[in-house]
Amino acid sequence: MKIILQEEVENVGHIGDMIDVSKGFARNFLLPKGKAIEATTRNLKQLEHAKRMVADKAKKAKGESESFARKLVETPVTITVAAGPDGKLFGSVSGKDITDALAKQGIELDKRKITMEHPLKELGSFVLPVKLPNDVMASLTVNVVPETPED
Repeated sequence: MKIILQEEVENVGHIGDMIDVSKGFARNFLLPKGKAIEATTRNLKQLEHAKRMVADKAKKAKGESESFARKLVETPVTITVAAGPDGKLFGSVSGKDITDALAKQGIELDKRKITMEHPLKELGSFVLPVKLPNDVMASLTVNVVPETPED
């Protein structure tokens, strides 16, 4: 008997799979528990429509992530910190400092999305990878500059 799975069934298949199972398994377990529906032409059309809708939604979400990634690449962040004469910072620049600076520029980003092996502890320009949803990666340029003494 051909059925379409409505939810994941261990050792049987995944959501949306059209599989062939024994009539007893389908009638006594899968269909009464709502884990599957019979593979009629109407149900197949509904499944195809649902798959198209999910694919369109995923495509739209990926497009939004890619446009946000372009926005991050085009927007360098400058962070002013206290530093010694040798270029070492009195402290460090963390992901929170970077996201706070981005927020001042009108860009909201979760600090956990920025991939940093360790906090930035010296002056200079750094390119940090940012992991966005839908497997989109972006590069964020962070410029760490020293504070200028007030006159």
